Amino acid sequence: MSAGDIHSSAIVEPGAQIADGCIIGPFCHIGPDVTLDEGCVLKSHVVITGETTVGAGSTIYSFACIGEVPQDLKFQGEKTRLEIGARARIREHVTINTGTAGGGGLTQVGDDFLAMAGCHVAHDVRIGDRVIIVNNAALAGHCVVEDDVIIGGLSGVHQFVRIGRGAIIGAVTMVTNDVIPYGLVQAPRGVLDGLNLVGLKRRGVGRADITALRAAFQMLAQGEGTFQERARRMGGETDSEYVAQIVEFVTGGSDRSFLTPGQG
Repeated sequence: MSAGDIHSSAIVEPGAQIADGCIIGPFCHIGPDVTLDEGCVLKSHVVITGETTVGAGSTIYSFACIGEVPQDLKFQGEKTRLEIGARARIREHVTINTGTAGGGGLTQVGDDFLAMAGCHVAHDVRIGDRVIIVNNAALAGHCVVEDDVIIGGLSGVHQFVRIGRGAIIGAVTMVTNDVIPYGLVQAPRGVLDGLNLVGLKRRGVGRADITALRAAFQMLAQGEGTFQERARRMGGETDSEYVAQIVEFVTGGSDRSFLTPGQG
C-alpha cells in the first residue's frame, strides 16, 4: 500500500494485514491482528482491534469501534475472533464485539451488511447476508440472524434469540423469543403480527408461494396442538420451499420458545 492511502495521523500497528486499495482516514487505529481485505475504506476515527477480518469493499464510518472485547463478565481475555463479510456498511458509533470461549469464540457477519448509526452487535452473534440493522438497535450475545432480515430502529433482541430469514422487526420492539422466517414482528413487547409480505414481493417471490405462506401462517395461528406440532403437520401438506423453511426453523433446535401469532 502506498503511504498516501493511510493518513499520517492514523496508527496501523505492526502485524496488521492491509490489502491493496484500502483507504485509512485520519485518526484511525488498527490493531496488530486485524485484516482488511481489498478496497476497504475507513473514515476518520475508526477503531478496529482484536483478531478481526473485514471483507472486501467494506466501508466503516467515524467513531465505529470494531473487534473490541465482549461485554461479558465471564470473558477472561481468551483469544476470540470477529469476521465481517464483503461490502459491509458500518455507520457512525457502531460497536461489534469478538466472540467468547463459551459461545464458540466467533462473532460472524455475512456479506452486504448495513448497520446504521449507533447499533450494537454483541459477542458470538451470527448474522447472515443482506441484513439491515436500523439506528440504535442492539443484538445481545449468541443471537442468530438469518439472511435478508431487517431490524427496526431502537429495537433490542434478547440473547440466544434466532430470527429466521426474511423476517422484519418493527421499530422500538423488544424481541425475547425466536421469530419464524418471513415473520413480521411489531409492538413494544414484540408480537408476531403477520408475514413480511412487502419484503417477499420485493424479492420477487411468486404468488403461489405467498399464498402458501399465508395459509401456513393461519395454520400456525389457529391449528390444533402445540406450535411445533402444527409446524410438523404443515410440513407434510405443502410443496412450497418457503413454507418448508419455516417448518425446518420451528422443528430445529433452539434455546428459546417462539413468538406465536397474536402473543408476545
